[in-house]
Amino acid sequence: MKKILLVAIPLLFSLTITLCSSTSGREGGGIGDEISDSEIRVLSKTKSVEIPKFVHFADEKVDLDRYDMHERFDREINSFTYFHSTTLLLIKRANRYFPIIEPILKKNGIPDDFKYLAVIESSLDPRAVSSARAAGLWQFMISTGKVYGLDVNSLIDERRDPIKSSYAAAHYLQDLYQIFGDWTLVIAAYNCGPANVNKAIRRAGGSRDYWQIYPYLPQETRGYVPAFIAANYVMNYYCEHNICPMTTTLPPSTDTIIVDRDVHFDQIVAVCNVKAEEVKALNPQYRTGLIPGAKKSCILRLPTHGISAFIAAGDSVYTYKSDELFTNRSEVAVSQSAKKSSATRSRSSKSSRSKSRTHTIRSGETLSTIAKRYGTTVSKLKRLNGIKGTSIRAGKKLKVR
Repeated sequence: MKKILLVAIPLLFSLTITLCSSTSGREGGGIGDEISDSEIRVLSKTKSVEIPKFVHFADEKVDLDRYDMHERFDREINSFTYFHSTTLLLIKRANRYFPIIEPILKKNGIPDDFKYLAVIESSLDPRAVSSARAAGLWQFMISTGKVYGLDVNSLIDERRDPIKSSYAAAHYLQDLYQIFGDWTLVIAAYNCGPANVNKAIRRAGGSRDYWQIYPYLPQETRGYVPAFIAANYVMNYYCEHNICPMTTTLPPSTDTIIVDRDVHFDQIVAVCNVKAEEVKALNPQYRTGLIPGAKKSCILRLPTHGISAFIAAGDSVYTYKSDELFTNRSEVAVSQSAKKSSATRSRSSKSSRSKSRTHTIRSGETLSTIAKRYGTTVSKLKRLNGIKGTSIRAGKKLKVR
């Protein structure tokens, strides 16, 4: 081992001298020649970003003097500022989605800074799906999405609808703030769930200060809040870090129309003189290209000229190749055993639905959130369980049906 090191050190020294001489010895110059200012700037281009002493979040000052916060923030902000391709893409996407998100947050009393939550969650991609199957701009799980009124089935996934999911996210953030009363804790709870935040609060002796409960939060959440604050900072001060995107063409002006009949993307593209890519990009919630308006009124978003063409076309949109797109389906035979198993499942599901159902109360839950989850009302829950007030205790079972 010592012999290898003795050989390696002179080689490394020789390589260093060679590189230095090749850098400074351009056009006959020697090692002693001066290097120009422009060359110095190139050679020292990669350096750590200067971290501000503090930043503001939700009208509150966040001090970055803490060692652990400074280290985390330094890591995240360097990631944003040196991955230029990713940050440029986020800035361009912000031009499309922030005008949708901002008024919804304002209407529901949520600080404007929370629009950067969608940057961290999905990189502002409404079609993003996580390994845990969370989806959309705000990365809702199916169960949480349904609590806040987002339909998910084989044809439609409203978690991917930028407007509906933003309203759902605003309502969820409102509920979290009612529980914790602190916007930094709301961010943590959005990432790891209110139960984990309440557990961290108990382990910290009841403190509701984020930095006091920080050591007791899940590992991912400890990095989540600094990442959120770094995204907030970089999306506002990107030009100070040499990230200056070229002027981009904003999406064309769009409008919406209520559809109460089944219609396919192919029909809209053919009749309304719009591009298939535009229809898909503006309506990411429809999974297969079929808008099931006959079952429930649906929203269709198109460029303004497309909406005008859709209205002018009338029934011709719905009748265009309707036989081919809706009724030309192959029939699949079902074996007898499959029929029997299907009938058995049907009987068992009916019997299970007829029985009463209970829910174990988790820390941080309220009667309101439980009622939303099971599609019932607070008054019904109180009547079923003989509850007079509104207080409930974690660990207790609650009848929900």
